[in-house]
This record gives sequence, structure tokens and C-alpha cells, in this order.
Amino acid sequence: MILSDKRILEEIEKGNILIEPFNPEYLGPNSYDVHLGKYIATYVDRILDAKRHNPIEYQVIPEEGMILYPDMLYLGVTEEYTETHAHVPFLEGKSSVGRLGIDIHATAGKGDVGYCNTWTLEISVRQPVRVYAGMPIGQLIYFTLDGEVRNPYNKRRSSKYNQRTIKPVESMMWKNKW
Repeated sequence: MILSDKRILEEIEKGNILIEPFNPEYLGPNSYDVHLGKYIATYVDRILDAKRHNPIEYQVIPEEGMILYPDMLYLGVTEEYTETHAHVPFLEGKSSVGRLGIDIHATAGKGDVGYCNTWTLEISVRQPVRVYAGMPIGQLIYFTLDGEVRNPYNKRRSSKYNQRTIKPVESMMWKNKW
């Protein structure tokens, strides 16, 4: 079941959900709008290798915006830092963003209970498009959970994206044992 706006506010009050900064203006009937942070990253190498660390380079989105191009993967980040302690958060794109041909995630739209961080966005575009820091980029939806969580994300030793950041984070696939 998806939380309503009223339930999201109740869960914030209880400390089960944290959104910083929080602005009630961005609370929809059953979601919360998140915004594009000022950092965009791209991989240094054109060919990526899942078994090794692939370094990235950061750019700050200038005030006049930044043009993104097809056939590139951009890593963006939300302005909002979030914590979710009793629900399953999903990050979805906004329809107005999708109508510009912007996808904000390739596969990583679901968070885990205990995820505490900004959200790295895996941005791709269908045609060249100018984006701006602070623009609405997605929406968080919170699902109720059936049962208690034994090992939340922020307590797992194997969690790779626990270090708080204001910048996008590259893939840590190379840290997996396989």
C-alpha cells in the first residue's frame, strides 16, 4: 500500500521518514517531489567494466543549465537527503520530466528500509535537453512493509552506499563478491 500525503506527514512526525530539506509545497497526494542537485558526474572511460572501479568526473551545473546528450550516462543526485526507517521508498520520474525525454534511473528506483542518503540518479536522455540545478526531477513514493526488518540497509556491513554525500556516487558493483 502507498502512503498518502497525510500518512507521509505522520511518518515524518514519528521519525520514520526524514526529508531534508522538507517543503510541504512539494508534497503531493501520495508522493514527495525531489530536485536535481548541483552536481552531475560522468564516467572517465567510455567502456565500463563491472569487475573494476570505474572513476567518475564531477561537474557543477552552471546557473544557465547544462545540456545533456543521448548516448551518455549521467549520474545526478537529489538535493534532498532522505532517511526511511519503516517503509520501502521508490523513486520515480515526474511525468513532465519524462515528457522531455529524461529517464532518471536505469534500474535503481527502489530503496531499502534503512536507506539514509541522497539519491544517485542514472540519467539518460532521448535527445539533447538542458537541465538545471534545483529543477523538480522525481518523486518519492513510500510503500508499507509487511513484517519487521531484521537487517536494515544502514546496519548491513555489505551496504555500499551508506556514506552521506551531496554528490552522485559511481557504481560499486566491483565490491560485490561473485
